[in-house]
Amino acid sequence: MLNVENIDTVYIAPGATDLRKSIDGLSLLVESEFSLNPYEKALFVFCNKSMNRLKILHFDEGFWIYYFRLENSRFKWPKNTDEALKVNKNELKWLLKGYEIRYKSKFKKVTNRKYY
Repeated sequence: MLNVENIDTVYIAPGATDLRKSIDGLSLLVESEFSLNPYEKALFVFCNKSMNRLKILHFDEGFWIYYFRLENSRFKWPKNTDEALKVNKNELKWLLKGYEIRYKSKFKKVTNRKYY
């Protein structure tokens, strides 16, 4: 079971990641590609090319890998760094349930209109 009580931050890795990588490969990816510390109190979430499986790297007195597979649907996963997000724990739970998470809205911003 995913224990997120002591987690400060959740990082979503954009695009597809080769999920054949294990702890060493994913922690190296966190350091080299994202310039982050894999030992911090954070979850690092990676998704495969088919967007139906993901791995979560977590350090808590040792490394943990959580693996999750969807059977009948796909994750709504950010494809590039512009769409990549730093999310909180609740948003990660929504993502795991299949909801799409975005900070940018599809709707145009409403501005004040002056009526004469």
